[in-house]
Amino acid sequence: MKLILKTLKWIGRFLVGIILLLIVSGACYRLFSSKPIPPGKLVDVNGTKLHIRAEGEKNDLPTVILEAGANSHTDMLHWIAEGLKKNMRVIRYDREGKWFSESSKDSITSEFYAHQLHKLLEKNGEKPPYILVGHSMGGPYNQIFRDLYPNEVKGMVFLDSSHPKQWERLAQNELIPKEQINLLKFIAVISDMGIRGVYNKITSPKAKNNGLPKDCHIRNLNLACYSGKVYHRYLKENRINDDILKRAGQAKSLDSLPILVFTATEQYRESQKEKYRKNGIDPDKQIQLWLDIQKELAELSTNSKQFVIESSHGTIITKKENADIINKEILLMVEKIEKENHE
Repeated sequence: MKLILKTLKWIGRFLVGIILLLIVSGACYRLFSSKPIPPGKLVDVNGTKLHIRAEGEKNDLPTVILEAGANSHTDMLHWIAEGLKKNMRVIRYDREGKWFSESSKDSITSEFYAHQLHKLLEKNGEKPPYILVGHSMGGPYNQIFRDLYPNEVKGMVFLDSSHPKQWERLAQNELIPKEQINLLKFIAVISDMGIRGVYNKITSPKAKNNGLPKDCHIRNLNLACYSGKVYHRYLKENRINDDILKRAGQAKSLDSLPILVFTATEQYRESQKEKYRKNGIDPDKQIQLWLDIQKELAELSTNSKQFVIESSHGTIITKKENADIINKEILLMVEKIEKENHE
């Protein structure tokens, strides 16, 4: 019995030592590691500094506004911006609280982000007309912006965009599955404590093989490890997601506004497909449902085109060859808009 007690006491001391070591190491990481530097600039909008990246010369062509998805950021849209900035003005930014943008202390409503973006563009000296390009949840945010500022928008591009009714029609019925929420909260805590930063310093994780340049991955990994801000913001977006989709669904008709819809074919990894099958859900039917609601986005306007790209939800924009297809069609749309304006 004494031997067992001694063993348990030794194990307890060992665990306490490990925990203290992690806490001290994390604190040192937070104290002595340099804060990640934003690639763009911070613009004050009503007391909140928002991260914006403005590229390309201002000319007679519409300015392209790139809107990232829920757990996304400006670097995810790297190849889209790279392919367009040679011809026109391109704006990327992070919504409040996301990545390099500060969190807003204002009350968040479903129209808050559209008004905030509008103010950000004004403060940065940008002027309409705009072409709104949105990936994933960026699509509904753009629908709200266009609904509030219809005279400023000359075209819209949906990149495997979310749909206002998607949670009612797909097997997944929320932005973040409930079983993942506690994990994200835990990651946020250990990131705030600096522990995740220490872990990544030791393990030196490899960059994802999704087509983006290495420096994009390093920058975003460093930011995610520096604090739990990225995860706190994703959880916040989960809480407001239903309101955003509902407001997007209330948007007025797009009439004959030029629209491009790009749809990915690979919505589920094999592990996800297996999970669905175990729950009696046919993943192929889910994919068909996704294709159906993407078609409905194209039907929002009488002047639209839809393209299906062999890719995943993420690689539809992170792989250069896919971005090249998208950019080519955007430039053709811009040419058509300009031609019609001069006739």
